[in-house]
Amino acid sequence: MNKSKRSSRNLRAGIALGALAIASASVPNVFAAPKSFSGGISHVLLISVDGMHALDYLNCASGGYCPNLAALGTNGVNYLDTSTSKPSDSFPGLMALMTGGSPRTMGVNYDVAYDRALNPPSKTSGNGNPAGPCTPGGTPSGTTTEYDEGIDNNQLLLNGGATTGDGGVSAINPDFLVRDQNCNPVYPWNFVRDNTIFGVIHAAGGYTAWSDKHASYSSVGGPSGTDTDTNVDDYYSPEINSNASNFASQAPSQLVIPACIKDGKPYLPDQNAIGDDYTGSFQNIQCYDGLKVMAILNEINSKNHDGTARARVPNIFGMNFQAVSIGQKLIYQHGSVATGYSESGGYLDSIGTPTDSLKNEIEFVDASIGQMVAQLKAQHLISSTLIIITAKHGQSPVDSSRYVRDGSNDPATLLSSYLAPSENSAIGPTEDDVALLWLADSSETSAAVAVLEAASPATDNIAGIGEIFSGPSVGLYWNIGDSRAPDILITPNIGVTYSNSKKKLAEHGGFSHDDTNVIMLASNPSFKAQTVTSPVETAQVAPTILQALRLNPSQLQAVQLEHTQSLPGISFPSFSFGF
Repeated sequence: MNKSKRSSRNLRAGIALGALAIASASVPNVFAAPKSFSGGISHVLLISVDGMHALDYLNCASGGYCPNLAALGTNGVNYLDTSTSKPSDSFPGLMALMTGGSPRTMGVNYDVAYDRALNPPSKTSGNGNPAGPCTPGGTPSGTTTEYDEGIDNNQLLLNGGATTGDGGVSAINPDFLVRDQNCNPVYPWNFVRDNTIFGVIHAAGGYTAWSDKHASYSSVGGPSGTDTDTNVDDYYSPEINSNASNFASQAPSQLVIPACIKDGKPYLPDQNAIGDDYTGSFQNIQCYDGLKVMAILNEINSKNHDGTARARVPNIFGMNFQAVSIGQKLIYQHGSVATGYSESGGYLDSIGTPTDSLKNEIEFVDASIGQMVAQLKAQHLISSTLIIITAKHGQSPVDSSRYVRDGSNDPATLLSSYLAPSENSAIGPTEDDVALLWLADSSETSAAVAVLEAASPATDNIAGIGEIFSGPSVGLYWNIGDSRAPDILITPNIGVTYSNSKKKLAEHGGFSHDDTNVIMLASNPSFKAQTVTSPVETAQVAPTILQALRLNPSQLQAVQLEHTQSLPGISFPSFSFGF
């Protein structure tokens, strides 16, 4: 998108352990773990290091600057050919991990996308998704769908303007949400069409927790059919796109990153960038991520995310890191950078040698994961915890010299007269290093494609277009006729990004190798080190997690529909199942 990144099904609550089945409506005792989670693997710590490639892990492990990740690899399975969802945006990338599915079944395409079967929000959102009419029981008008910071009560505040607590679902403004056929707001968890690992684990009596960058990513809970997120016991979402000037007054005092504390109070080390959001500073992004690291450490210590109450150690918990993603793509805009950092992030060459700024971010993430591992050991939980390190998305291009800003000749501009009205509104079309386009009239698709083809001949390709998918070729990635399937998909040449941003030298969302190939490392002290070279997908994390916890992966709707297999090279023999 041209700015900073950003239907409900009934859950089948039963589990395949007859004597241990628990009705989904039951409320588990927070301090009593069910038998299905005792012995063997009883906890899964899932970490998404957004942007981190398999190549980044190979380079840092061999280069000595990620010793903690390298140590996990000595008892881990490393998957070299791992692909994220396509598109590789954060929202579908996250939900692939949670559902075991692709956008084809889960219906999640991008933070900002489109659905012909939904209605606009009742009020224009914080990012400009336009309000529109809605008639209960009437034919939906279609609308741009938004699940990013724009649905916060106040996206400038670290807690998103949450009505209770320090962030989370109470930060969501229902008036900013798109609406269903009956004009009810579609909450993030209900926007997802498939159930998630959080729903299955919670229904089986497990305790669940997650921390992420937007309140909207409470989508991890999966459908509840109500305006309440029933499947995530502890959801924490400090807003990444909030104004960093609020950090000192709104961040908790029990921070775990020393550079983010001064005189015992929250402090951002890059004071030049405090008027920006956290994505504008190589240093301040570490303080932002440190909030979620603190949450994980509290949860390992049998507390809730902010440490204010006792809780079970979650059976499934985790967070995303933004630091590496920022290190890969930021061009610093606030004067001189700090000593030890480079003005631009990214890479020095085509083999992934990191700049000083990117290397600092990788080292920060590695040290933070080291804190988590140390805490698991201190609490005698390391043997019973499966640790999975992966990423929602990669980043393109790795060869930073190939980056091209192409904001003036982007496909949406070329087709502005064809686009659905809200795609031409303030919120903008779905474009990064990919373009997903929804037309006002799908019957005009052939004419629109002709415009694109005229702008992208073999020579003088002014729009940097690599491939154009429409009609039956869209069926390679979406079900034809799906209300959320785009009319046209454009994948640009490597390095081309349709943002025209002066702050970036890389982006994600596309289908290229650099966008989709990510780290995948599964570790436990009982594992022998091995490398898997056959192709796998991040969607395979979901059934693997359920298998590790002795739950049946076929309880995931997407696993059934897409025949998603667990990750190879790992076995959990205490529970056998079949498709």
